[in-house]
Amino acid sequence: MSDKYKLYGFNNLTKTLNINFYNIYYACNTQTKRQYIQYINQEYRADKLTSVVTKVTKMIGANILNIAKQDYEPQGASVNLLISEGELPIIKVDDSCNRGELIPNTHHIVGHLDKSHVTVHTYPENNPYSNICIIRIDIEISTCGKISPLNAINYLMEKFDSEIITMDYKVRGFNRDINGRKHYLDHEILSIQDFILESNKQQYILEDYNLATQNMFYTKLKRNRIKLEKCLYYTNKQVLLAKEIKEIEAEIYTEIDEIYK
Repeated sequence: MSDKYKLYGFNNLTKTLNINFYNIYYACNTQTKRQYIQYINQEYRADKLTSVVTKVTKMIGANILNIAKQDYEPQGASVNLLISEGELPIIKVDDSCNRGELIPNTHHIVGHLDKSHVTVHTYPENNPYSNICIIRIDIEISTCGKISPLNAINYLMEKFDSEIITMDYKVRGFNRDINGRKHYLDHEILSIQDFILESNKQQYILEDYNLATQNMFYTKLKRNRIKLEKCLYYTNKQVLLAKEIKEIEAEIYTEIDEIYK
């Protein structure tokens, strides 16, 4: 929060960061596609995603009021965290909230998103007409007050290590200072790229589409060189011919370009 002006009342700006991660895998037959689904259900299950967004909550300086999570059939998962900027006394926390203390093997449903929140949803794809399999991880961090979702960007980029990433950031509402003047932003930003570490930016091609006058910022990234071993998680690279590897790389890059455009 900038200290250049004093607020009348409280900080009521809403800052929302939405990040989509696209992880691409090559599965050459029915067996490897089944292995892909098993991997997705294990690696991106709800309790693992809960650990990720719980860490995000701590990184941005928020406190958990409630966690809801669900695994889906045949694949996919969702997690929602209701959070607050400051820690609330337990007597003021709604009885329906679990404060992040989940009962083992129990799923929860949340019907309110009127406070700050963090959500994650996975969208695994298993295309019967292609050897390419894609999972999209959609994360939204929405905060009120001084805390900023931008502080979680680098952790999430390094955690998911994706081929394609899209990010949009929007600040809504306004603050009013003690002189009655409205302020629509409480921090400096020209681009989301300002908050990405150089070591992470070097791995990607980045493009911006910003409406700074409207406090709307969008950045998309595609990896400048794929990690083929990661994409071939279910295929033994050692048994592939050089020609086959080039064909697989070309197929993956085509998929990346189609999603990125």
